[in-house]
Amino acid sequence: MFLGASTLTMNCFSKSLMHIKFKLNLDCKKPIWATACIGFILRDQKDAVIWRGPLKHGLIRQFLRDVRWGELDYLIVDSPPGTGDEPISVIQLLEDADGAIIVTTPQDVALTDVKKAITFCGHVKLPVIGVIENMSGFICPYCGKTVNIFKVGGGEEMALEMGVPFLGRLPLEPGVVEAGDSGKPYLQYHTDSETGKAFDKIINTLLSLPGGQNLKD
Repeated sequence: MFLGASTLTMNCFSKSLMHIKFKLNLDCKKPIWATACIGFILRDQKDAVIWRGPLKHGLIRQFLRDVRWGELDYLIVDSPPGTGDEPISVIQLLEDADGAIIVTTPQDVALTDVKKAITFCGHVKLPVIGVIENMSGFICPYCGKTVNIFKVGGGEEMALEMGVPFLGRLPLEPGVVEAGDSGKPYLQYHTDSETGKAFDKIINTLLSLPGGQNLKD
């Protein structure tokens, strides 16, 4: 789970929930991330959540309205791929959402589903902020050669075809997995790596968008 938080639990009050808070050693004025996840309220991490649409909608509503978020600069909802109950509920409950960032891998089988997601955003009047191509090449740590395991460039071509912005590419990087599992933000320790530079490029692209300058504060 995000930043090694799988063992944490959310505190429940009579009419609200308290989020999980992280204080990170990052170069910004407000280095605090708050997160809420269904995994934080399970009795056991092996428990399966077998719910139909209404129950999913109710939990999403509770996370958005009943969690004590406090003052937020940004609220980011990590939604599963597809056009099912979860993204529909989020869009219905967040009527003033700024938009969606679409993450895809470069191969054709993934791009087919992502095109449907972009079309879905159009139907529900949700702007697409841009597309990120993930797992775009693997840089060998021994020889430095790039191997395109899942191909490369498919996300950018698809973004052009669908008429939405392309934000950049992120390579396959084992260090990102290790950092997340250990609870250490990758960019905090690997700023000068090729993957770190790729992250910075995408972030700078987002900062250049209208309203994106607020992120610098």
